[in-house]
Amino acid sequence: MKHLSRIKSPGDLARFSQEELTELAAEIRSFLIEKVSKSGGHLGPNLGIVELSIALHRVFESPQDVMVYDTGHQSYVHKILTGRAAGFEKLRQRGGIAGYPSRAESEHDVIENSHASTALSWADGIARGFALQNQSDRTVVAVVGDGALTGGMSWEALNNIAASDDLKLVIVVNDNERSYSPTIGGVATYLSTLRATKGYEKFLDWGKQVLEKTPVVGNPIYETLHGMKKGIKDIVAPQGMFEDLGLKYLGPVDGHDIPALERALIQAKKFSGPVLVHAITEKGRGHAPALNDEAEKFHAVGVLDPETGEPLSNNGATWTRVFSEALVEIGRERKDVVAITAAMLGPTGLDRFQAEFPERTFDVGIAEQHAVTSAAGMAFTGLHPVVAVYSTFLNRAFDQLLLDVGLHKAGVTFVLDRAGITGDDGPSHHGIWDLALTGIIPNAFVAAPRDAARLKESLAEAVAISDAPSIIRFPKGAIGKDLPAFERRGGLDVLYRGESSDILVVSIGAMAPLAIDAAAQAFREGVGVTVIDPLWVKPLPADSLLAMAPRFRRVVVLEDGIKHGGIASTLSELFRENGLDMPIHSIGVPLEFIQHSKRAEILQDIGITSQSISRQLVGWASLNVKQEGMQLAADENADRKPLH
Repeated sequence: MKHLSRIKSPGDLARFSQEELTELAAEIRSFLIEKVSKSGGHLGPNLGIVELSIALHRVFESPQDVMVYDTGHQSYVHKILTGRAAGFEKLRQRGGIAGYPSRAESEHDVIENSHASTALSWADGIARGFALQNQSDRTVVAVVGDGALTGGMSWEALNNIAASDDLKLVIVVNDNERSYSPTIGGVATYLSTLRATKGYEKFLDWGKQVLEKTPVVGNPIYETLHGMKKGIKDIVAPQGMFEDLGLKYLGPVDGHDIPALERALIQAKKFSGPVLVHAITEKGRGHAPALNDEAEKFHAVGVLDPETGEPLSNNGATWTRVFSEALVEIGRERKDVVAITAAMLGPTGLDRFQAEFPERTFDVGIAEQHAVTSAAGMAFTGLHPVVAVYSTFLNRAFDQLLLDVGLHKAGVTFVLDRAGITGDDGPSHHGIWDLALTGIIPNAFVAAPRDAARLKESLAEAVAISDAPSIIRFPKGAIGKDLPAFERRGGLDVLYRGESSDILVVSIGAMAPLAIDAAAQAFREGVGVTVIDPLWVKPLPADSLLAMAPRFRRVVVLEDGIKHGGIASTLSELFRENGLDMPIHSIGVPLEFIQHSKRAEILQDIGITSQSISRQLVGWASLNVKQEGMQLAADENADRKPLH
């Protein structure tokens, strides 16, 4: 790594010859393959943006010129070029660098949010701020993946950027035809057409279909795409669409040709208004295993063999796989069930459903708001959509969930993968908000299954709900053994019975194994703990809880969402409204942005381990002033029987 060791800051690149830059690009790719294979992370996108990142940092002067990324998973090379190569020894781990830009790491980083389609709005605001403060010597550069252009927020930003012809703003479209999986939709088709034109050749085959599918935002693009301002036959150059928006268009440019990229970027920097540079890159470039991965091009990988690209560990059954297989079974029985996702067929497990039912599977691109409202429309026609997204990405479509699905009593099922603490990817990937958010939708049904059996059962029950939204949430990763209940009563599964009536633990979803372990440890300290699992956490089985809770001295709720507005809050309100005066304690996620670390480390920090929970249970039990009689024999927990 003779060249990489010379990089301490972006300014060092000015001393490299073109031949050395080519060698540096190769070294960076080798470095990325070595480091990301050890830690996991976004390998494919960064292998594809090496030359583009080098050219950007040679033409622009960060941090004087501000660079923002959409999304930040393509910022690894940017981090290397800004002097952070050493941090890759612990990429996405505690004490190492984050998998996304981080202001705490470097003055070169701005946007920490990992959600797509936001950078153009950030860039618009920063450029306007510079203009108002007479900082005309500063340029804002937005590096936007073509997948991010499938999100409506990008087009809202473009419509506003185009209305200001004096903003020092350069938009670089990193066009690799992919977000997670291949980019789809009208914009993707348009960019694909530009790739085929090789500059300024005509593209008469663009066609009416592209126009109909492309997002319509604002009057300029509306007139262009619908032929009101100029007919299709007059759009004869690839810059037509963007220049009719008011943007200068440069490209397409080979995204792996550093001199060509530099020429285009220098020209863009000199221009007095917004400019779009269209760079064609290859996701996974330089690494055969990534290029051979047709589905995702190693978009995000776990720990793997750097030579073969094969995973080094097999986690066995996962929550995602159990859901995926269960949905296919339901799809075989019910032809009205359709599947929707937002550019994440593989990560959410919908790829299996698509393989068997391609005509009933819809990938809308990075457009969660559209996905949810489109699902409401499908439900109106008698279909039952299943929308599968990561928990964190449902945040983007909350208004649509509340008012398009909830208000209209649409029978739509939402499956939220990666709920709870996710760990490696940092604060904007944790799925800790959904229980609080879905809890305020008046007619929503929310389930948090504890194991594979309950996941299958919950999914079957959810798709049977035809007049309200239903939500199922589960965590990332491997799924443990099924946890049979002693008894099911009134919407509650009793998982563990304490010897005395000290504490009732209401365990939410995948927290059940921890709750049972903690109860067993508390028993050894003389504290009787009973653990129950609500089949649906919204609405809670009120009658059963109101009947059961008074038998205990205290109630503890264990959940992996934020405590503020979570299940403990809901239960406390239920007790208060019914005049039940008893202590309720909450063990959950604090209301804060939690930085990247391993999931186990974060759970240790916030006290969600069996040992910590047990200590808290024993501590709360010590506050009791009286003892109650035996409830059940202590050894009953050793003989667990399935319900069915």
